[in-house]
Amino acid sequence: MSASDAVFLTGATGFVGAAVARALIAHGFRVRALVRAGSPRDNIAGLALEPVAGDLEDPASLARGLAGCRYVFHLAADYRLWVPDPAAMMRVNVEGTRALMRAAQQAGVARIVHCSSVAALGHTADRSPADETTPVIESEIVGPYKHSKYLAEQAVLAMVREEGLPAVVVNPSTPVGPRDIKPTPTGRIILDAAAGRMPGYLETGLNIVHVEDVAAGHLLALERGKIGERYILGGENLMLGDIFAMTARLAGSRPPRLKLSEGVLWPVALACEGLARVFGIAPLVTREHLRMARKPMYFSSAKAVAELGYQPRPAADALADAIAWFRASGRLRQAA
Repeated sequence: MSASDAVFLTGATGFVGAAVARALIAHGFRVRALVRAGSPRDNIAGLALEPVAGDLEDPASLARGLAGCRYVFHLAADYRLWVPDPAAMMRVNVEGTRALMRAAQQAGVARIVHCSSVAALGHTADRSPADETTPVIESEIVGPYKHSKYLAEQAVLAMVREEGLPAVVVNPSTPVGPRDIKPTPTGRIILDAAAGRMPGYLETGLNIVHVEDVAAGHLLALERGKIGERYILGGENLMLGDIFAMTARLAGSRPPRLKLSEGVLWPVALACEGLARVFGIAPLVTREHLRMARKPMYFSSAKAVAELGYQPRPAADALADAIAWFRASGRLRQAA
C-alpha cells in the first residue's frame, strides 16, 4: 500500500468527509473528490485535491471519479434527522451506496472503506455499551436516517459475501470538532449550549468522539482493517446533561438546568413537525428525536483499538476544539 496511490472520496465537503480528506492529503495520498453541483466547498477550500462534479445518482460521474483510483472512501450521505420525503434519503443513502460499490467493483479498486454509522448497530437490553456483535432488530430502528444507514451497510456486507467486494466498514459514533460548517445536528446543540441559549434538555446518552480521530480511524481501516468486518470509531460515553455541563464550562456559559420529560415534549414535537411541513424548515424537535432518546447511544470501540490501533482522545478535547472553531469562525459570537 503506497501513500501516493489515488483515492476516490465521496462526501468530502461534509464535516467528517473533509476531515478524512485532510488526513489522506497529510499522509501523501492523491485525492479525487466527488462534489455535487451547488454543494458549498468551504470545507475543502485550499486543499490539494481534484474535484469531480457529480453525485451518487449519476453513474457516469462515479466512473469518471473512479478511473485510475486504487482506493475508495465512501462518506457521502443525506444526514438529516427529519426529512419530508424519506424516499429521497433512501435513494441517496442506500441505492447510491449500491451504485458506488458496483462501480468500484467494475473499476477494480483494491480496497473500499465504507463509512456507516453507529445508527446501523443494535442496542443492549441493559443499556451497557453496544459493540459490533450486538444484534439489530430492524423493526425497532427509529427514523429514516438510521434505517437508511442500516440498509446501506447491509448492502455493502452482502456484496462482500456474495461478490467479493473488498470493503471494510467503519461505524463512527457522534463526531464533534472543528469545521462543522453546517452545522450537523450534534454541532447545533453544542453551539447552542456553548452560547448559553439552551434552557432545558431531554436526558439521554451519547458517545462523543473527535472528528479528527474518526478520520484517523478511516485510514487505519484502510491499512489494517479486515475485509467484511465492522469497526466502531467512538470515543467517550457521556450523559447529555454532562455533555452540556462540560460544554458550558469550556465556553464560559451557563449550562441548561431544566431536565424535561418526554411527555412534556411530545406536543411540542408535533407542533414543530407541523410548522416544518408548512414552512419547509428543519424542526427543533421531532417525535423521532424523542424515541431515539429512550435508548442511550453508548458504544464500545474496543475492537478498533485492538485490531486497528485506534486511539480516541477524551470528549473534552473534542468539545474544546469545536467551541474554539465556532468562536474563531464567528458562529459562537453570533449565537450568543
